[in-house]
Amino acid sequence: MAYREEFQQGAGSDSETARDGKTVQPPQAEQKLPEIAPPAKKRGLGKKPVILAVLAAALAFGAYEGHEWWTDGRFMVSTDDAYVQADITLLSAKISGYVASVAVTNNQSVKAGELIAKIDDGDYHLALQSAKDKLATQQSAIARIGRQIEAGRASVAQAEAQVVSAQAEAERAESDYARQQQLAKSDYTSKASFENAKAARDRANAEVKSAQAASAAAQANVQVLAAQQNEGERLADEYRTAVDKAERDLSFTEIRAPVDGVVGNKAMEVGTYVQPGARLAALVPLTSVHVDANFKETQLASLKPGQKVHVKVDAFPDTDIVGTVESVSPAAGAVFSLLPPENATGNFTKIVQRVPVRVTVSPDVGQKGLLRPGLSVVVDVVNSRSAEPSKTASIKE
Repeated sequence: MAYREEFQQGAGSDSETARDGKTVQPPQAEQKLPEIAPPAKKRGLGKKPVILAVLAAALAFGAYEGHEWWTDGRFMVSTDDAYVQADITLLSAKISGYVASVAVTNNQSVKAGELIAKIDDGDYHLALQSAKDKLATQQSAIARIGRQIEAGRASVAQAEAQVVSAQAEAERAESDYARQQQLAKSDYTSKASFENAKAARDRANAEVKSAQAASAAAQANVQVLAAQQNEGERLADEYRTAVDKAERDLSFTEIRAPVDGVVGNKAMEVGTYVQPGARLAALVPLTSVHVDANFKETQLASLKPGQKVHVKVDAFPDTDIVGTVESVSPAAGAVFSLLPPENATGNFTKIVQRVPVRVTVSPDVGQKGLLRPGLSVVVDVVNSRSAEPSKTASIKE
């Protein structure tokens, strides 16, 4: 039976092929592909716990930030318009000359009184010696005048003695004249004797006047010598001043550090010719560094001297520098500018002004090099409502 069914199917197929003129292939049985089983699901906790952990961390962080803002952040007054400043000393030459030696280099720490540089002092030694010689010469002249005064006083004494002698002679001549005058009335003396007595009296009186004039001249001479001595003393004082100036100029040949600090921007070398006022170097006292923060005028209501300040430096992001508000500027920065604004002319546009506020820090901050002049910082001032004013400054790392 199976053979017959196959034969009939084959014959039918041949007839269909012959009828259409085309070869028709018999249909083939469809092949079934093997079925692939889906992967088995891994047994575990799933994504839900991870999401819960992330949410818990986010909530914790938000709670922490919220607590910080509620307790401290909402009372903060902040600005990034703040810069580190210091009382920088510019070292300049007081005299002219060639630089003979330089004892420091850039970035070197020096103490007050330490030698920075030395200018050739040959000419200044000569000037000092010349001033001393002039003073010595003038002192010798004063001593000579003093001896002349002593001689003049002796002449005054001699003239006064001559006055006394002349007065005695005049008294004797006056007595002789009076006696001759009485005798002449009684005709007991000759006319010639009377005239001689009269002439002797007149001559004696003249000698008294001459002696008195000589005494006055001697006294005047002493006074002239005393005036010359006083003039010489004044001139000697001028020479002493010249000596002091020469010594002072000589001392200026040594340029020394006025304060403790660090040398920077050195502009001199051996052999450099310097003029008075020429800048030689800058001396930065790091112990006096402070911060000038320019707050908006709308922020001044919350600022008071003594408030605690947090200073953030880009160079040391992990260091919290704590300072204190020292003072507030008496005027806005625009008032002290070279060309202050003139709002009474032209159109007006209101601009929020900024007022400098000085913040002091501990000297240890500068010693450690955490703050250097010119650095930009961010200043956060803690309002007194959240913290008591701090009188000291410190570093928190």
